Amino acid sequence: MALRSLGNTGIMVSPIGLGCWQFSKQKNLAGKFWPTLEDELIEKVVILSLEGGINWFDTAEVYGNGASEKALSKALQAAGKRPGKVIIATKWWPMFRFASNIPKTINERIKLLDPYPIDLYQVHQPWGFSNERAEVSAMADLLDRKLIKSIGVSNFSAKQMENSWDTLNMRRIPLATNQVLYNLLDRRIESNGVMKTAKKLGITIVAYSPLAQGIVTGKFHDNPELLKNIGFRKYNSQFKPAGLEKSLPVVKLVKELAVKYNATPAQVALNWLIQFHGETVVAIPGATKEIHVKENTGAMTFSLSDVDMDRLDKVSAIFK
Repeated sequence: MALRSLGNTGIMVSPIGLGCWQFSKQKNLAGKFWPTLEDELIEKVVILSLEGGINWFDTAEVYGNGASEKALSKALQAAGKRPGKVIIATKWWPMFRFASNIPKTINERIKLLDPYPIDLYQVHQPWGFSNERAEVSAMADLLDRKLIKSIGVSNFSAKQMENSWDTLNMRRIPLATNQVLYNLLDRRIESNGVMKTAKKLGITIVAYSPLAQGIVTGKFHDNPELLKNIGFRKYNSQFKPAGLEKSLPVVKLVKELAVKYNATPAQVALNWLIQFHGETVVAIPGATKEIHVKENTGAMTFSLSDVDMDRLDKVSAIFK
């Protein structure tokens, strides 16, 4: 699939990127969500992603307190990737902080990702002590200093997106992205104004958890024994019996289409995400195994028909 621009920035990315939360090395609370991946495996995941056509990687300050950023840089260097030949996105963590913290912590982000520049810098959550206008203004100052190349937000509502866009637009800077939870089993951004606002303003939606933490593939429906080892996910209602029953019609269709297209269920679910809304949505599945990478990259090697995308739209409409 052809590259597409992050918003109106002209920064061109593959429709599928690699989410790098799993590179956190179990550092800090956020890092505890994943097992520790050895450097050799991280490097293999990155190399296979690059070989499969992925050209961008999404990480964050809070992912292991910089451990993910550091591991990503190390893996890209091991892969022989030169600065400027790959797109890097990272995020500032706002909890218990003011916008004034953004310029104070940017040097740490730059240091950990060195030698790779920050192509997209995002406000990770709308939870800061400052409002979104102050936060993106601080981001804009970094852009003016050429410390970052574009600005995004994450988990922002339609109104917060619009406020951020307005503030940046006054400085003739586009708001590139809003990174949000979006998959076939969670389509709320289509009913709460986020998708509509993104399309109106030319903002790219970056879909995280694009496989609904694995539920949409049907592996938990097929093998309930897997539910005994899902960690924090056990508190998610979608993993409970009623939740699994509700998602079963979507899973059945995803599996049916996987056979039709000689693909995997994960690839069908990802392909729908990156096609159904044109070029508005890009997705960042993670990967802790080589097979995950091959599934991610394989999602860009075929195209669901309009008829089949509409079938998936209809069967998953209850999740809007």
